[in-house]
Amino acid sequence: MGSEVSKQVERRKAIHTEGKTLSDLRNSGEDYPGSDYHPSDRKKWMSELNPEKVVIKQIVWPGTHDSATNKIGIPCITRPFAQCQSLSIYQQLVLGTRVIDIRVQEDRKVCHGVLVTYSIDVVIKDLKKFLSETQSEIIILEVRTEFGHEDPQEFDKYLEEQLGDYLVPQDDKVFEKTIAEVLPKRVICVWKPRKSPQPKAGSPLWSAGYLRDNWINTDLPSTKFESNMKHLSEQQPVTSRKYFYRVENTVTPVADNPVLCVKPVTERIHGFARLFISQCFSKGYADRLQIFSTDFIDQDFVDACVGLTRARVEGRA
Repeated sequence: MGSEVSKQVERRKAIHTEGKTLSDLRNSGEDYPGSDYHPSDRKKWMSELNPEKVVIKQIVWPGTHDSATNKIGIPCITRPFAQCQSLSIYQQLVLGTRVIDIRVQEDRKVCHGVLVTYSIDVVIKDLKKFLSETQSEIIILEVRTEFGHEDPQEFDKYLEEQLGDYLVPQDDKVFEKTIAEVLPKRVICVWKPRKSPQPKAGSPLWSAGYLRDNWINTDLPSTKFESNMKHLSEQQPVTSRKYFYRVENTVTPVADNPVLCVKPVTERIHGFARLFISQCFSKGYADRLQIFSTDFIDQDFVDACVGLTRARVEGRA
């Protein structure tokens, strides 16, 4: 018992120390090219940047982690242990999110581990509503079979039928195209089954290798911050790679810590998104940043990504 108490005391000290490390680093500044930009309409921020000038590989995509968890589990009982977003998919897209991370199980319901929420149909409905209300916004929709579950039957056909003409076919040339050249196609859908065959070149769906990341499971903010930076440093610049690479500005509850609710844990790193981007410039890795995701996305996170995108389009970054 005493050793366990001692272990938790040391863990709390580590969390405090790592939080202070990031806070102290913030004193070096959070400015970077485009950091002062705020879109007038986040719902249509890609349109504001001029679709004829914005090349797909230039975009810094604001994304959400475990996107469809706003109603997961039982309120006030199991929900706090799995909820990573408080907004619906539609609300996230209106806010400016452009990368959606969806986990499904055998019955096509969205899940996070063992907890379940609504059907994938709800996600598709929200997505279509947003697409019908905008003209030039491109979305990356990642759908994967959750760990420990089987692939939904004929799920690739389901996605193709539901999203139809919106789907941007799998093609390496897309990275070199402007938004205007991709239109009227609007959705890059990456399907990541566990056992079913991967989508092939030319398919309406994109295979798993086109959206990569390096996830570590930790609740320590500076540890995650430094891991994100290290793995980003190992990537090629966005100008020379033919896949999307994601950095997730999140930390997650771990089993040996008494704090198991997502929100108080992820808040340890949530406010350091702009610091991460500014540090990418300081270390010379800014040309590698592409998808930047978070839990509980907000306006400032979106603006941080959009501002850097604008600076790239204008040749300032």
